[in-house]
Amino acid sequence: MKFHINSLYLCVKDMDRAISFYEDFFERKVTERNDIYSVFDVNGFRLGLFAFEKTNEPHIFGSNCLPSISVESIECLKEKIKDKKICFPLTKIGNNYVAEFIDPEGNHIEITAPVK
Repeated sequence: MKFHINSLYLCVKDMDRAISFYEDFFERKVTERNDIYSVFDVNGFRLGLFAFEKTNEPHIFGSNCLPSISVESIECLKEKIKDKKICFPLTKIGNNYVAEFIDPEGNHIEITAPVK
């Protein structure tokens, strides 16, 4: 059996705020915009934003599911996290630099860059 994961979604409380944050972070416009579910196409991967409260779905925020975003260099990584709320400081782990930040909706996001 072959598996392919092609999307994930993050729960958000304020869709406009979340879209604004990720448009700035990914340096691209949202692909699909809706009050309940919006999507960014990140090189073929669909990152969804789900306004869970609008559907009365309960949700507990935390760091048990951690999206990991790769960038091409340590310089780019540093630029992307410079004004973010850091919850795991920039650290060299194996062949990667790794940091973790919290987005405006309370989601933990990992960002990595290769050690060159």
